[in-house]
Amino acid sequence: MARRLLIALVAFFAAGLSAPSVGHAQAFKVEKFDIKGEGGTDYVAVEAATGRVFVSRATHVMVIEGATGKVLGDIPNTPGVHGVGIATKAGHGFTTNGGDSNVTMFDLKTLAVIKQIKVDQGGLDGIMYDEPDDKIILTNHSRPVGTLTAIDPKTGDIVGTAELEDTAPEGAAADGKGHIFVNNEGKSTIQVIDVKTWKATASWPLAPCEGPTGIAYDKASNRIFSGCSRTSVVVDASTGKVVASITNGTRVDALGWDSSRKLIYIPNGGEGNVTVVHQDSPDQYTVVATVATFAGAKTITVDPVTHNAYLFQPERGPAPSPAAGAPPPAAGRGRGPQGPIVAAWFIVIKQ
Repeated sequence: MARRLLIALVAFFAAGLSAPSVGHAQAFKVEKFDIKGEGGTDYVAVEAATGRVFVSRATHVMVIEGATGKVLGDIPNTPGVHGVGIATKAGHGFTTNGGDSNVTMFDLKTLAVIKQIKVDQGGLDGIMYDEPDDKIILTNHSRPVGTLTAIDPKTGDIVGTAELEDTAPEGAAADGKGHIFVNNEGKSTIQVIDVKTWKATASWPLAPCEGPTGIAYDKASNRIFSGCSRTSVVVDASTGKVVASITNGTRVDALGWDSSRKLIYIPNGGEGNVTVVHQDSPDQYTVVATVATFAGAKTITVDPVTHNAYLFQPERGPAPSPAAGAPPPAAGRGRGPQGPIVAAWFIVIKQ
């Protein structure tokens, strides 16, 4: 049985913002489950209809019961997997496998693989289900330009491709009015994609945001939330104007939005916590809690039914010492030698 730690947390106000009134402060509790298994991680995704959470693990995807942390199943052979898109109505799920530029299409009930979908542009990374337009949307770190790919969730056919201005597109969100908004991490912009023509129609600068990753769209206020390191922003989806900024932590790589409770969840991997923000009005936002999670946990998903937020992060032991006489590791972006995984923390934030 997975090891379970229950920690009651008191909300702390994020530094750099004026303290909210006592009425705004909210308390959260965190549950941590060691789900075992090998492999690092990137995105997590929740299927609201069942409460299952799909956790990427580098070469496979673990399926977890959100309420209990119980391991329900596993989807193998997903090399370099980044995330999972879930189309409940079609009964299909999709994974972005950066290692072989394939999308694994699988049956949501049985988890059986249906087919592999080759994406010629490569660089597979972000994935989401565009429910209004009934499309699975991929954002690809492809070369020489980044791309967006649209897949029919019923057949698995590629039905659209858009070229982007940045080779590092991250999150995408749809407004249900024929537009998809894409965060460009390298250029710190949002591009607007027309779902009929699969062409970019606008590019909006996001200053003071730098390196936008996670994104969400709120239909009620017509606002886009972009998660960024240190300063996240709120954008008017009609004009592209930045209307509010939010101070948070570092190493943000996703963003969660609970539309019924009007709460934004910004995971700060650098600090090992989540900044929780309340939408007071379309252009006014208050930090209501800073919730401790685990160092490195930088992606998140929110279940709109249970209102639980989920993260995942492996815990590693010390890295092995280099062999005597071995040359030093080459310079670059690599993390260098990593220690063994000693725990695999599935993290649940509840109110």
